[in-house]
Amino acid sequence: MTITITAAEKRYVSRGREIRALQPVDLEIPAGEFIAFVGPSGCGKSTLLNMIAGILPLSGGEIRHDGVPVKGINRAVGYMTQVDSVLPWRTIQENVELPLRFRGVAAAARRDRVAAMLAKVNLTGFENSFPVELSGGMRKRVALAQVLIYDPGTLLMDEPFGALDAQLKLMMQAELLHIWQATGKTVVFVTHDLGEAVTLASRVIVFSGRPGRIKAVENVRLPYPRDPFKVRFMPEFETIYGRLWEALAPEIAKGEAI
Repeated sequence: MTITITAAEKRYVSRGREIRALQPVDLEIPAGEFIAFVGPSGCGKSTLLNMIAGILPLSGGEIRHDGVPVKGINRAVGYMTQVDSVLPWRTIQENVELPLRFRGVAAAARRDRVAAMLAKVNLTGFENSFPVELSGGMRKRVALAQVLIYDPGTLLMDEPFGALDAQLKLMMQAELLHIWQATGKTVVFVTHDLGEAVTLASRVIVFSGRPGRIKAVENVRLPYPRDPFKVRFMPEFETIYGRLWEALAPEIAKGEAI
């Protein structure tokens, strides 16, 4: 689904003082694109993601999702955060089917859809396990299944693999790329890891320090399908990474100097 962001901005008031988190942003995200937001801490990239989700109201401008203005919780998106929402007292089956319960899907249909989804994320056989019995990577696959089970057209992902070690991160990146190419969903991915952004995205947006604005846009012209390990050894990867780092490094330095 297409996302159209027009002069979207965000201001907060803290202790009687206005804080401008995000300058007016204009951005068009076509249906089916994998786009990544990078920038220094506090630059507004997660704020913009939350405004697309309808969790935060805009202070100005407009966001449209598939032509419809976002004016509250956006139920057409799936949202995966850095801290997963897997409930420790429920089995994997119960966790993944929870979004379908909220939508009133019948029990038999829930079972069928959960079985198909667990197969897609390589968790067949763990239906009756509890989260504590799973590895970190398996828990992330459960969280991804929770988001995908109700088939949203757009996935919003805020540092979803940030807490994983390097090996697990590569595995989850490969899993996400496979799912994205198989489903054609729109993905908006926030990360502090510039290498991750280049590995996954077809376009990378670099935000300036607060108040955030779009400083640079890079089209990542690396062929799909991409192997998250092998792609980093391509000369084109190094070139793209270098250009993005030139845009990002001064913004990080400004933040450190404050």
